[in-house]
Amino acid sequence: MESLTPAHVQAALDALLPGTTIRLFENSTATSQLAADSVGCELGQIAKSLAFLIDDQPILVVASGDQRVDEKKLAGLFDVSRKRVKFASAEQCIAIYGYAPGGMPPVGHRTPGLPVLLDDSLRRYEQVYPAGGASNAIFGLKLAELERITGGRFADVRKETDAS
Repeated sequence: MESLTPAHVQAALDALLPGTTIRLFENSTATSQLAADSVGCELGQIAKSLAFLIDDQPILVVASGDQRVDEKKLAGLFDVSRKRVKFASAEQCIAIYGYAPGGMPPVGHRTPGLPVLLDDSLRRYEQVYPAGGASNAIFGLKLAELERITGGRFADVRKETDAS
C-alpha cells in the first residue's frame, strides 16, 4: 500500500483551515529536533503525531516535541491494561493512517474519524508545528486551530521524567 503525500494533507488543510500552507524543506524534519531546527522554533512547539493501537483500535496522539508519551497513562484513559497499548508499526501507519512515521500529520488520514488526543504539554504554546505528510514537510498553526481541525481532546499523556 502506498503512502499518502503532503498534497493529501494540503487538501485536508484547504478544507479545514484555508490559508494554511505546508512548507517543504530540503533536509529531513523526521525528528522533533530536526523539525525545530528547520522551522526555527522551540523543540516543544513541534506537535508530533504518534500512531497507537489501543485494544487494536487506532488512535492518534499529538504530543509536544520535547516530551514522551506514557503508555500507562494512555491505557488508563481507555481503561485497558498497558499490554493493550502498542505503537503502530510502519506498515500499520501507512495502512491505517496513510503516512510513514516521521511525517505523520494530525489531519488528512486514510481512515477518517480517528480519535485524537492532544497532550496537555502542548498548552504551553500558542503556535505549534505538525508534520505535513512527509519527512520534510511541516505546517504551522495556532494550538486552538489544531484542536478544532482534529477534533482532539486534551489529556495528560506525558511521561514524567526525573527532571519534571
